[in-house]
Amino acid sequence: MKKALIHANIIMPDHIIRDGVIVIEEGRIVDFGRKLSVEGAEVVDLAGAYVGPGLIDIHTHADGEVFFTEDPIRAAATLLQHGVTDVLPALYFNMTADQLVEQIALIRSAMESGKAKNIIGLYMEAPYLNPAFGCNRESNPWRDSVSRDRYQKVVDAAYDLAKVWCVAPERENIEEFVRYVKEKNPNAIFSVAHSEAEPSQIEALMPYGLKLATHHTNATGTLHRYPECRSACVDETALYNSEIYTELICDKVGIHVEPYMLRLIKKIKGDDRIILIADAFVEHGPIPDGDLYEGADDINFDFAGEIAGSKMILDGPCRNMMTHTGASLCQVFKYASTNPATLLGLSDRGRIAKGNVANLVVVDPEFTVKQVYLAGARVK
Repeated sequence: MKKALIHANIIMPDHIIRDGVIVIEEGRIVDFGRKLSVEGAEVVDLAGAYVGPGLIDIHTHADGEVFFTEDPIRAAATLLQHGVTDVLPALYFNMTADQLVEQIALIRSAMESGKAKNIIGLYMEAPYLNPAFGCNRESNPWRDSVSRDRYQKVVDAAYDLAKVWCVAPERENIEEFVRYVKEKNPNAIFSVAHSEAEPSQIEALMPYGLKLATHHTNATGTLHRYPECRSACVDETALYNSEIYTELICDKVGIHVEPYMLRLIKKIKGDDRIILIADAFVEHGPIPDGDLYEGADDINFDFAGEIAGSKMILDGPCRNMMTHTGASLCQVFKYASTNPATLLGLSDRGRIAKGNVANLVVVDPEFTVKQVYLAGARVK
C-alpha cells in the first residue's frame, strides 16, 4: 500500500524542504517534495518533525550491552530502534582464526534468518593490526608474521560479507594479505587502523582500495624522527589525502576526539569525508577518577582504566557532533548516512531520493529519534 509522510521537514544533503511530503510504495521512495498528492495513500502526519535517511553505522561491535558476536539479532534490533537501518557489525583482532570463522558464520546465519534485516555485511577490525594498540591487546593472537596459512580461512569465510578490512600498513608483508583479499573481493575497502605507519606506507596501499581511517585520532601512533620534532603519522596522512574518509567516535565529553580537534577535522576534511561511528563495545570497568572523565557515561572503560570503545548507538554521536562542532542536521545526516553509503557504494540509500529504499528516521531538532522506517515499514 502507498504511504505518505506529510508535514515533514525533509533533510537533504545541503538544504531542508519545509512542510514536505514523502510518498512511499513497495518499500521505495516514489516521490518527495511540497504540495504532492496523497490520494489513495495511508497518511502519516509528522507535524513538522525532521526526516532524514536511515543511519548507517559501518563500525560497531555491540549495542552497548551485548556484542553482535553473542546475539546479532538482539543487537541489530536495538540499533534499529535508534534509527540505524544499515549496520556492519565489527569483528575484533583478539580472536583466533577459528573463532573469527565462527563469528562470521553466526552473523551470516542472522542475516539469512530475515530477523536482522539491517545487518548488511561485516567490518573486519582484524586480523593484522599493530599489536601495540587497542583494548584487549594483551590477548592478540596475530602478533606473529603475516601468514596465508592462518589468514586464508578467515578471508575465505568473510570475503563476500566483509565490506571493510582494517590493516596496519607497517606490518611486514601486509601487501600479501591485501592482495589476497582483493583477489577474493575486488570491491573490498581497506582502512588504516591501530597503526603507527608512516605516510608512505599508508599511501602505498591506497591503489588497493585503502580509503578509510579507523576511529581517527584513536589507537594511532605519533612518529618522532628527530628530537623535539613531530612528524606526520596516521592522522596527518588521513587529513592530507582527500580520498580518505575519517571515522569519528563523538562522545558527550569529547574523550575519544577532543572537541577542538573535531572542529579542526571538520574544517580540513569537509562535509564529504567524515563518517560518524558508534564503535560500541561491552566492558564494565569503572569510569576513571578525575575531572577529565566527569560525565563520560557513554564510553566503555576496561578494568585497567583504558578506553574500550563506547556505549553509544549512532544517534548519540550525531547529537554530540552537533554540540561539539555546531554541525547542522543536514551535516550530521551526511556524516552518519550519506557518506557511509557513498563509501560502501550503496547507491540506493543514504539520502532521500526517488527510487531509493525508504529507510528513514524521524527526529526532533536535537536528534532525538521519534520514528524509524525500514523499507517503508514503520519499526518504531
